[in-house]
Amino acid sequence: MKYIFVLKHLAFSGILLIILLVYIRLIERRTIFYPMKKIEFTPSDSGMKYEDIFFWTADGKKLNGWFVPSPLSDAVKPRATLLYCHGNGGNISHRIEIIKMFNQLNMNVFIFDYRGYGKSEGSPSEKGIYLDVLAAYDYLLKRGDTEKNKIVVYGESLGSAVAIELASRVNIAGIICFGGFTSAVAVANEIFPFLGVLITQKFISIPKIKKVSVPKLIIHSRQDEIVPFRHGEELFASANAPKEFLAIRGGHNDAVFVSYNEFKTGIESFIKKYLR
Repeated sequence: MKYIFVLKHLAFSGILLIILLVYIRLIERRTIFYPMKKIEFTPSDSGMKYEDIFFWTADGKKLNGWFVPSPLSDAVKPRATLLYCHGNGGNISHRIEIIKMFNQLNMNVFIFDYRGYGKSEGSPSEKGIYLDVLAAYDYLLKRGDTEKNKIVVYGESLGSAVAIELASRVNIAGIICFGGFTSAVAVANEIFPFLGVLITQKFISIPKIKKVSVPKLIIHSRQDEIVPFRHGEELFASANAPKEFLAIRGGHNDAVFVSYNEFKTGIESFIKKYLR
C-alpha cells in the first residue's frame, strides 16, 4: 500500500509539473510576443508616401511591410535606408510618428511586421523572427533604389535583439538600438528570480553584439521601468568601437516622445558622423 501511495504521489507531482510548465510556456509567449492584427493607421495618414510590400521568408511565410521613401529623395540623395525592427507589441501601424521622424532626417524607411503581426502570416517565435529580419534585409538588397552599403538597422526593445542578430550575420552600415536588453532571460529574472532557466525564447544579445564591427548607437532611458537602464549600459560596454551611447528620459514606451528632441538629434548626429 505504501508503495502504491508513493507511486500515486509521484504521478500527481509529475502531472502538476507538466501543467506548470505548459502554463509557463503560455505566459512566456504572451509576455514576449503581443501581436495585433488590425492595421489602424498608414503612413499616408501622416502625409507620407509609401509602398505596401509583401515578401517571403526562407521557410515560406508571407510578410508585410511598408517602404517609405525619403520626402527629399527627388532632390537629394537619401542619407541611408533604415530597416526598422519594431518591439514586441502592436504592429507597424503603431510606429507612424517614429517612421516620420526618420523620414524627416532624409532616410528611406522599411518597416515590416514579424510573422503573426499585422498582415504577416504565421506565429511568432525567436527562430522565426530571425528568419523574418533576414528576409526583410534580402528584400532591400533586391531593390534598385537603395544603396546596399547604406542600410542602417534600427531596433526598439525586442527589436534590438532582432537587429543585433542581423548585424552579427550580414553587412550593414550601422545599427541603432533603443531600449534593448541583454537577454530575455535576464529580463525574466528581473521579475521573478530563477524564472529565466525556464525561458525558451532567450534572445541573448551580449555575445552577438561583440561580433558587430559597424558603428553602433545604444539609446536607453534612465527611467525605463521594463528594461532597466543597466541593460543598455551592458550592451554598450560589450560592444566594440566605434560606438556611441545616448541616455534619455521617460518610460519604456514613451521615452521617444518624452525625449523627442534629444532622440532625434542623437540619431542625426550618429548618421552624420558615420554615414558619409
